[in-house]
Amino acid sequence: MKKTALMTAGILALSALVSACGQSKAATDTADIAQTETPKSAEAGSYEVATVRWADWGEDYHTGFPDEAAKEAGISITWDTILNSDWADKKAVLLAGGDLPDAFMGSICFSESDVLTNTGSFIALDDYIDEYMPNFKSIIESDPTMKALATSADGHIYGLPSKKPCRPTVANQMFINKKWLDNLGLEVPTTYEEFEKVLTAFKEQDANGNGDPNDEIPFGQGYADSVMFFCLPFGTTIGADGTYMMAIQDGEPVYLPVTEGYKEGIEWMHSCFEKGLIDPELFTEDSSMRDAKLMNETPIVGAAPGWTADSTFGANSDQYVALPALKGPSGESYISADPEHWNYSRYEFVVTSSCENPGALLSWVDKFYTEDASIQNFYGSFGVGVEKNDADGTYTVLEPQDGNSADTFAWIQSLRDFGPKYVADGFNDKVSYAAENGDASKLALDKELGKYAKEAFPNVSYTNDQLTTLATLFTDLDSYVTSNQATWVTEGGIEEQWDSYIKTLETMGYNDFIQIQKDAYNTYNANK
Repeated sequence: MKKTALMTAGILALSALVSACGQSKAATDTADIAQTETPKSAEAGSYEVATVRWADWGEDYHTGFPDEAAKEAGISITWDTILNSDWADKKAVLLAGGDLPDAFMGSICFSESDVLTNTGSFIALDDYIDEYMPNFKSIIESDPTMKALATSADGHIYGLPSKKPCRPTVANQMFINKKWLDNLGLEVPTTYEEFEKVLTAFKEQDANGNGDPNDEIPFGQGYADSVMFFCLPFGTTIGADGTYMMAIQDGEPVYLPVTEGYKEGIEWMHSCFEKGLIDPELFTEDSSMRDAKLMNETPIVGAAPGWTADSTFGANSDQYVALPALKGPSGESYISADPEHWNYSRYEFVVTSSCENPGALLSWVDKFYTEDASIQNFYGSFGVGVEKNDADGTYTVLEPQDGNSADTFAWIQSLRDFGPKYVADGFNDKVSYAAENGDASKLALDKELGKYAKEAFPNVSYTNDQLTTLATLFTDLDSYVTSNQATWVTEGGIEEQWDSYIKTLETMGYNDFIQIQKDAYNTYNANK
């Protein structure tokens, strides 16, 4: 279902009509952060705030806490809801024409490149934080990660960051068919060698018990980078969104496709591919073919990576369990853990140059930076998505009442992943779930696997020049890496071709690429 987006050039031209009113003081409850009295209430007015949504889920996402907080702040908000499918074209027109709303809510709206290449369209928020944002000021003074995420490479704050509630340390992970293991009298593997033996049994025996010993796919494509996840025992700890394929090893930034662990992992994967343990269509099938295999009426995929068993295998999810962090040849166990990219985000709220009175708007947004606000803006307002026990400060996420999944219900009733938020460490321990919930199952898995988390490459900021250079360099590097990766897994040859592969990457600008990553990493740490 698709709706017409509310934001058009005509509407934008009529927006941002600001009317001044008196000043007042207001106490702001900062939950577990601090209780701070707002030093000066901004002049109230009406504002236009645009946000981008994945689908047409209606307008309930802002009618709870966001709109109620605006009333408390003495301002009114007109929301422009834009579908993601329409956003690319609209964004180009808006940035080119400069006919902007007062602000944008959600990191989905603009990338760092969008902001830093259009600084005339956005205002730096540095000078407003002390006066209008006591909650946020307290946070960046106590949480160096939030401070680093707020600060762009040029030293200014153009967008407000977020730390989300109820997010795991572990990103995607591997799952294996436990019923198949039981059928064959096998234990869940704990090492990469045991994993290969299990996959061999899946191939050679009728693991799914349907009488056809040849329909099983021991390892198949999932909803994450299947190569990097297969090679995890060798240290290919790709981040949550695979950003530039970077990781931290021995305290230094590294590009995973040039590491020794990557080479050894690909060699092992090729060996398994030759033995028929990996789907031969791993590099050629499209998403519909993948989905058909993962959710076949009779399960035919033995193991694959994804977010949860439910989201990966659908109706067959009860047959699958999380694969432990397999011990690799070095004796280390690895998982894909990237808490900063999953739990934190940049540019969740930006104010445009069209805004005539940013102070009042930022006073409203500052109310988002409490734990009460954060969980409501993640699951839905109190009484709808969440209940709070004031006696002990705990929260219960309520069961959806509209027949939707818990995840979809949360998107309908809240800003969900987008918008400013902040919860202190340990907050998740105060949250329980009234019914089965995808977040609950993910957090339960996280308790076991989280202990294997290694330091991940952080959500760094790049200068405009760095972004311009990276846009060219990484496209070429990644294309070359991807092409070689598929060839080496399916045909072999990585050992013989490795030196020439490295030299070619260097010719393509690898040394400049990694220097940019190191410089950005150093700047990030300096901003803490």
